[in-house]
Amino acid sequence: MTISRAGRPKASSRETLAEAACELFLERGYESTSIADITQRAGVSRSSFFNYFASKSDVIWAEFDARLAEAAAALGALSTGAEAAQVRGVLHTVVQDFAPDPLALALRNRAAMGLDEELVRETGMRHARLSSAISDAARAGGVGEIRSDILGAAFAAALMSSLRVWAEHGAGSRTPEAVLDEALHSLDDLRWK
Repeated sequence: MTISRAGRPKASSRETLAEAACELFLERGYESTSIADITQRAGVSRSSFFNYFASKSDVIWAEFDARLAEAAAALGALSTGAEAAQVRGVLHTVVQDFAPDPLALALRNRAAMGLDEELVRETGMRHARLSSAISDAARAGGVGEIRSDILGAAFAAALMSSLRVWAEHGAGSRTPEAVLDEALHSLDDLRWK
């Protein structure tokens, strides 16, 4: 006798919702897609959506935000002698094994999905968070306040820009790590201390 479970397996609901959302963003545009549209397409309830995502925007950013939270914690844990190489190492963890996901799809198809304004706003918020964490690590490492702010902004811009370029050029062309290395290399003239 086999007992069947009703509903979708928990492990796939998040992915199912993200896939449904991305399909709808491509078909209708971001602004014209509601959470109800997403849940209907995914075949789950509205409450199931909110078990996985806080908002429609969160569908795009959730995985990246988790990576950024880990990076911010790692930056905060750096000793008082934080060096540029340690910060670069932390940034590499953000893009390491980064597979195409809703964010990569959104970056690559921003115009078709009607996401230009959303991505500018949301990217700016993440840039500011990461910039602040890097700036704090630099200050803890003995770097002056203004230079720390400049370093934070530059290193955060290198990460955000490299991820966008990687997604726009197609995930199969180069690894996100290689694109980040190129972006960080452009900062070589910007000394840490």
